[in-house]
Amino acid sequence: MEGIRKAAERATLELLELFPMPQGSLFVLGGSTSEVLGEKVGTRPSLEVAEAILEGLLPPLLERGVWVAVQGCEHLNRALVVEREAAQAYGLEEVTVFPHPKAGGSLATAAFLRFKDPVMVESLKGQAHGGMDIGGVLIGMHLRPVAVPLRLSLRKIGEALLIAAKTRPKLVGGARAVYSREEMLKRLEEYRQKPL
Repeated sequence: MEGIRKAAERATLELLELFPMPQGSLFVLGGSTSEVLGEKVGTRPSLEVAEAILEGLLPPLLERGVWVAVQGCEHLNRALVVEREAAQAYGLEEVTVFPHPKAGGSLATAAFLRFKDPVMVESLKGQAHGGMDIGGVLIGMHLRPVAVPLRLSLRKIGEALLIAAKTRPKLVGGARAVYSREEMLKRLEEYRQKPL
């Protein structure tokens, strides 16, 4: 379990180095403890593995003031555990259901037991700024529209594939649009130098 905790912590710290999430951001975690143990999704739930993952992942995020949402499994239609305060901050509607290892999954169950004031929400309404998928459980529906994969040096936690993502604002405009502050300042300077 210590190896799983360390892997989760290492992956989280690397994600935050590549994508320094500001305070108040929303991070989504999806995962299969069965996959971490080298089994097929849903066949070997483990609260011990879930606890080890959360022990590694939560501290670096929480100390930065990042909200964490933990996705439940397909049997709860991927409903998520969040702190009540996060649900209120993001305008998320609470639903009535309690996860357990066979319906919701071990990660959602462990998060529900660990969070200070947990509630279940049906959706993040595509508002998560970034996240991790441990074992291919599909978190994309919870991310903001422009998701960008993050290539972490750690490719697995236990036996489960690890995929991380960040998001960025949409690019809008046309042929005259610029997409960096530096380019905008350069064009502004060129404009100012033109004679009237």
